[in-house]
Amino acid sequence: MQVNSEATTGPTTQEPPAEAVQQVRPGTGAAGAVVSRQPGAGDAEKAAALRKMKLLALSLLIALAVIFVFAFALQRDYPWLQYVRAAAEGGMVGALADWFAVTALFKYPMGIRIPHTAIIPRRKDQIGASLGEFVETNFLSEQVVQDKLASVNIARRAGEWLSAPGGADRVAKEGAAVIRGAFKVLNDDDVQAVIEGMVRKHLLTPPWGPPVGRLAERIFHDGHHHTLVDLLVDRAADWVDDNHETVTRLVSDRSPTWVPQFVDGLVGDKVYLEILKFVRAVQADPRHQVRQSIDKYLNDLAQDLQHDPAMIARAEDIKSQVLGDPEVRELASRTWGTVKNTLLGAVDDPDSELTIKFKAAVRDFGSRLVQDPELAGKVNAWIGDAAGYLVRTYRSDIAGVITDTVARWDAEETSQKIELQVGKDLQFIRINGTVVGSLAGLAIFTVAQLLFG
Repeated sequence: MQVNSEATTGPTTQEPPAEAVQQVRPGTGAAGAVVSRQPGAGDAEKAAALRKMKLLALSLLIALAVIFVFAFALQRDYPWLQYVRAAAEGGMVGALADWFAVTALFKYPMGIRIPHTAIIPRRKDQIGASLGEFVETNFLSEQVVQDKLASVNIARRAGEWLSAPGGADRVAKEGAAVIRGAFKVLNDDDVQAVIEGMVRKHLLTPPWGPPVGRLAERIFHDGHHHTLVDLLVDRAADWVDDNHETVTRLVSDRSPTWVPQFVDGLVGDKVYLEILKFVRAVQADPRHQVRQSIDKYLNDLAQDLQHDPAMIARAEDIKSQVLGDPEVRELASRTWGTVKNTLLGAVDDPDSELTIKFKAAVRDFGSRLVQDPELAGKVNAWIGDAAGYLVRTYRSDIAGVITDTVARWDAEETSQKIELQVGKDLQFIRINGTVVGSLAGLAIFTVAQLLFG
């Protein structure tokens, strides 16, 4: 049972101890630690209210005691004062009994170690364990948590917040802070080592020949390389068309010195025209023999890359030359540096394309959560399943926080803190006991008078 009340220290008006306005916090020693703090406005108000209620309860007891004395002394002369005396007597009994009950919760009444008193200080650990078990059983139930989440409809509320002005901005701001924090925590050398390891594992360790050959085979089979062949033939035709002098000069330079110059010119023109005619023929005929030879060569190359050990070995040599250790490390360094600088620059600039698109995506997702019941239902189901798993797996650990925390608290300080927090309400027990005792005493005396005279 959770006690939300304060006790008095007896029928006096003494101030609550200074420790009663200290903040109780978990400690690290055997008995725990209590970290004192200056009383805040809330604690000061509670202390004043507690003193006021104690004074009221004590005043009622004193008033009844004075009434009892006068009524007892004058009842022979004024018989009706017997009823007053009986009411005052019952009220004092009720007030003292309830004072004892309330005080016994927090300390030994009048310092006397009466059995079953000072309940909270003596049984603090048991109370903490019971409270933790109560919370675990009644609040950390998987069904209770899932039912509560279902009634709240978190997906719709989250969607309304995300789609509202400022929601996406807040998410982008917090996301940017997370990214900056992650980059500060991450060590560049470690990240580069991870990237280098991934490159070696997934790019360098597997042989290049067979996968490149399979990819090339599909490309050549579907004819995607024809566009590249057409481009090369077109460029060759354009070059020949624009370089008549170059061709004739090459012929002239390689002819014997005794051949007349005009013969060199005729031969050069003939060679040039034949080359141009040949290139134009290849350019105009998609089924030209040269094109077929290129197709055959490329298909043979694709097969050799997959099945010829010598060609596979040559591909591996090329890979080793292109991507040696220095090149891989440089690639990892450049990759990480580029990603890091790009992301940091984007998240720091509210007008960057990344930030704008991220905000738009967040707002769009929020609108979909509001407008699409099916999506909202899936999100709510995911949240409920996740919460259920957490509760099912860690409910004992969560409840154990309560038990362990209470166990570390100092018993006396804990009692004083609880008394400060709820003592005002407990003083009503004393006041009610005084009133009820007075009425009970009057009723009992009246019934006895009626029956026995």
